[in-house]
Amino acid sequence: MFRAEKTIIRRALLTGFFLLGLCLPAFAQQMVDKTVATISDGGRTELITYSDLKWQLALQPGVPLSPPSSEDLNRALQLLIDQRLFALEAERLPREPATEAEIKAKIDEIVKYFSPPAEFERRLNQVGFKSVSDPNFERIIAQRVVIDKYLDFRFRSFIVITAGDEAQYYNNVYVPDFRRRNPGVIVPSLESKRAEIVAALTEERVGQQIETFLDEAKRRAEIVILSPV
Repeated sequence: MFRAEKTIIRRALLTGFFLLGLCLPAFAQQMVDKTVATISDGGRTELITYSDLKWQLALQPGVPLSPPSSEDLNRALQLLIDQRLFALEAERLPREPATEAEIKAKIDEIVKYFSPPAEFERRLNQVGFKSVSDPNFERIIAQRVVIDKYLDFRFRSFIVITAGDEAQYYNNVYVPDFRRRNPGVIVPSLESKRAEIVAALTEERVGQQIETFLDEAKRRAEIVILSPV
């Protein structure tokens, strides 16, 4: 797989599906539940409940819901811990609310991960949403858009890709990968693939910065697992 594809998938996991669980609708919180973990940055404490984990799994393609496996629950827990750390950090900066157009575009983007698209709505139904137009679901997506904006400002806006970076990636990554996947085919020129290479390098560096941020945030925060899953 071309590294650009890997970084796109990885970014979807880091800044996509796990952010959908940012804030559960009130009706979901009324169910009997247990607190699985707490995350505190010294000024505010975030809770992660078992129902949060179930919601997270419902919003990931192909993950069984009945019953969920311990492995999937623990993976969801780690993603939600990351999400809460981003949420705590993002609240320190002024944020503009998401527009209706941004919310719709983000929902359309998420639906593309599910085949057929109706599968996504079926999974939403299983966890209490009426449809992708459910106001509670749209509220969660609106919060995700706000977090996406924070991530773009915090990480993407400061990325600089030089001509040397492009040439090095083209020669060391793109060309070998293309020849491996397309034996006997003429390799496209750097100029024709420049935009793709810049996007790949940008995503790679954003991913690296996000990992560094999360490592540092976890060292600063107090994370307590109360109920192993």
